[in-house]
Amino acid sequence: MKKIFFLLALLSMQFGYAQKKTTRAADPLAGIDTLLERILKDRKAAGFAVAVVKKDKIIYAKGFGYRDYEKKLPATPNTLFAIGSCTKAFTSALMGLYNKDNKLEYDKPARDYLPALQFFNNELNNGVTVRDLMCHRTGLPRHDFSWYLFNSASRDSLLQRIKYMEPTAPLRQTWQYNNFMFLVQGMIAEKLSGKSWEKNVKEKIFAPLGMTHSNFSIQDLAKAADASLGYTVYKDSIIYPTDYYDINAMGPAGSINSSVNEMSNWLITWINSGKYNGKEILPSSYTKEAMSSQMVISSGLPDPEIPDAHLANYGFGWMISSYRGHYRVEHGGNIDGFSASTSFYPNDSLGIVVLVNQNASAVPGLVRNSIADRLLNEKPIDWNGRTNLAQAKAKKAAKEAEATSTSNRKKGTTPSHPKSAYVGLFAHPGYGSIEIIQRKDSLFLLSPNDITWLRHYHYDVFEAIPIDKKTGIDTTQQETLKINFQSSAAGEITSLLTPLQPGLKDIEFGRKSKPKELTKEELSRFTGEFEFAPGANVKFYLKGDKTLYAFIEGQPEYELVPVDKNKFDLKVLQGYSVQFEENEKGEILSASFIQPNGTFKAKKKS
Repeated sequence: MKKIFFLLALLSMQFGYAQKKTTRAADPLAGIDTLLERILKDRKAAGFAVAVVKKDKIIYAKGFGYRDYEKKLPATPNTLFAIGSCTKAFTSALMGLYNKDNKLEYDKPARDYLPALQFFNNELNNGVTVRDLMCHRTGLPRHDFSWYLFNSASRDSLLQRIKYMEPTAPLRQTWQYNNFMFLVQGMIAEKLSGKSWEKNVKEKIFAPLGMTHSNFSIQDLAKAADASLGYTVYKDSIIYPTDYYDINAMGPAGSINSSVNEMSNWLITWINSGKYNGKEILPSSYTKEAMSSQMVISSGLPDPEIPDAHLANYGFGWMISSYRGHYRVEHGGNIDGFSASTSFYPNDSLGIVVLVNQNASAVPGLVRNSIADRLLNEKPIDWNGRTNLAQAKAKKAAKEAEATSTSNRKKGTTPSHPKSAYVGLFAHPGYGSIEIIQRKDSLFLLSPNDITWLRHYHYDVFEAIPIDKKTGIDTTQQETLKINFQSSAAGEITSLLTPLQPGLKDIEFGRKSKPKELTKEELSRFTGEFEFAPGANVKFYLKGDKTLYAFIEGQPEYELVPVDKNKFDLKVLQGYSVQFEENEKGEILSASFIQPNGTFKAKKKS
């Protein structure tokens, strides 16, 4: 009798355990909405949307908060968000498709497919393969300010800058994230197909996946009926709107806008080895290689608090890691006002996409992990609580550091030149041009996308203080970009240096002549022969209607560029200029050649 009772009790325990497991499996996301609302509130986010796929179905999709915070328009699973660098997996997928069609080999030099591509040296020109582009191992650091501060609508223009971008490591030695290498992949697709990158993605991926509302530009995003605005957190608590950032030509690295519902179709494709609704979208040979480790990102050692989360490698447009013993393939995305995470767990047939309208947000990772814990049948970790504690510790540490920090600023110093001397155009071939202008008693730096106030720091160093359209100039910022002006031996401002790329010396922008428009009649005033000394002459003459030249015997002729009143720069010689002197009647009397080794005056011959 006791034996029968024991067996019944054992069966009862087993049945109860089975019931418990079944109940959890039937509704693993019970109560998740409450947690996600808490994440939204604690992170001060305007809104986000999340979708979960299992095998070939969406099992959960919901929006939280608002796509338009001011108008209180709700975020939905169909709301379009900028997905940022989650775009990269789409771009590398094109390489996989062209590889399948035998139009491209991963291990051939990239320049075989895009001859216009040039790197900093011949080792890179001859060695960088398409595979190197796809997994961030070319040796080039980010050089992101080149495209972010000096934006361009021309892909050819951005491509030409790569030649002047210095590497910080040998080829294939170190993983270094680089957006330009995904621009290159997009341009290879254009070269192979004769179609734009956008059209390639739309025809080969969007159309067969039914991603009919996803698009590639902020112009199309702004026109969409259900699109999110972008936001940031101002002073740790204020949800503040930001302008859309037009990625322009850098699109293959991060310009796609999509919804969690449509991105779910993309995840289903990856979970099912490249197939969607039974049809091959991507070759299974490609998906297998893309989600395999191609390059080590870092040591990826286990977190002491979560020992079963480790590994940090990169595939083709995907990051590879082990999350609580489950193989995870993921990529994040960040662009002004938006953050994203697209992830899948191939062995578990699980995918999660989180799109957030908050700048540099922690929300995607917190939502992803909170959902993954439940669906992977792991004991839930309080990710949001951990982040709250981490932020509190970080704020305390920042205050303590601020109290003990010392500045290297040399007080009591003044600029070596009057403000007007710093005014001008400065350029770097790998970045672009910036202009220093003067308004009343202040200097400002103009880049293609922005304007910043230059506040004197010490000597000839100024700090760039951003100007917000609504809040104005924030002078409380601790970390500011320093602009260091350089002078020639002749005392002329010749360049400016600024630290735009960690690991390299400051990027030098050389002074560039900003031509002034002069008529043929105005230029004719400066023509004629001038004498330095008996037998040593210089001749000024016109070619065409708008170009003044100087010729000194024994030297090449020099084209002169008008830059100021009666002043011209020598076009091919930096730091060399000619200043003409006139009398009270406006008649030209002499010309002074200003150069690093001195100033040489020539009087006009009668």
